[in-house]
Amino acid sequence: MSDPGGTSGRTSPFTEIPRERWAELAPTTPLPFDEDVIGAVRGLGDVLDLREVRDVYLPLSRLLNLYVAGSRQLHQQTSEFLGERGPTTPFVIGVAGSVAVGKSTVARLLRELLCRWEDTPRVELITTDGFLYPNAELERRGLLERKGFPESYDRRSLLRFVIEVKSGVEEVAAPVYSHLQYDIVPGEHITVRRPDVLIVEGLNVLQPPPPGTSLAVSNLFDFSVYVDARTQDIARWYEQRFLELQRGAFADPQSYFHRFASLTEEQAIARARQIWSSINEPNLVRNILPTRSRATLVLRKDSDHAVSTVLLRKI
Repeated sequence: MSDPGGTSGRTSPFTEIPRERWAELAPTTPLPFDEDVIGAVRGLGDVLDLREVRDVYLPLSRLLNLYVAGSRQLHQQTSEFLGERGPTTPFVIGVAGSVAVGKSTVARLLRELLCRWEDTPRVELITTDGFLYPNAELERRGLLERKGFPESYDRRSLLRFVIEVKSGVEEVAAPVYSHLQYDIVPGEHITVRRPDVLIVEGLNVLQPPPPGTSLAVSNLFDFSVYVDARTQDIARWYEQRFLELQRGAFADPQSYFHRFASLTEEQAIARARQIWSSINEPNLVRNILPTRSRATLVLRKDSDHAVSTVLLRKI
C-alpha cells in the first residue's frame, strides 16, 4: 500500500509510527473503562478488545487532549493579541474511511475516551448519514444507487450545521437517519449544545470543496482521522458484516432489506459481492481513498482489524 501522502522514499508529510512504539506514548494513562463499554461501542463485525484500546486508542485520546489544550491556548493568545475576550469554540474532529472499515467504532470509542478527560467532559458525535438526502429525493435525482457518494449528501446543510457548532451557537439540530428504514426519519433531530468536542463521522467528510465553492466541512476540522486498510480486506469485512445482518437485522419485517433475509448463504454472499463491486468499491476508490492524504492521522489496519501502524501528519 502506498503512503498517504502519495510520495515515495523518505519524503512524506507523515511520521510513520509502528504500533509497538505508538503504544508506549501514553504508558501512565489509565484505561478509564472496561470490556462492557467496549462491547457497547464495538460495531458489527469489528474486532476490538482492551488491548487494542490500550495500545492504540488511549494514546490517540491523549494526543487529541494535547491538541485541544493547544487550540485553547492559541485562542487565548489570539484573543489577547486582538484585545478581545471571545469564548472558546468547540474542537471539531473528523473521522473518515470506507464502509465496513470500522470508522463508526473508532468515532464512538473516541467519544467515550475524550469525555473522560477533565477538560473535555462534553463530547458530541454526529454521523453524516443524517445529512443524506431522503430516499425519495435520491430517487428523484437518480442517485439511489449512489447512496454514500458525495453527491448523495445535502452538503450545504452539513456545512451549515458544523459552522453553527463551530461558531458557538447554543443549540444546533442535526437530522436523524435510521439504518433499519435506510432513510431519514422525518421530524426527528439530534440537538448539539455547545460541546467541548464535536466528532463528525462519515465516508466522505474529508472531501475538498466541490467545484465552484470555496468551503467544505473538512475545512472546519481541527483534527481528522482516516481509518485505512487494504481494499481486499475491507471487501471481506463487508461481506462478513452483510452475512451477519442477513441473519439478524434483516429478519425484522420493518427492515428496508427484509427481502434479503430469505436468501441462502450462497445467495447472500453473491449479493454482498455485487453491492460491494458496483457501489462501495467504486465510492472507495474514486472518492474516499483520495482524501486519505488530507487527514491529520491515519490508522492503518491489518487483515485482522488490528491497527498496525499510525501515521501522524508532521507539524
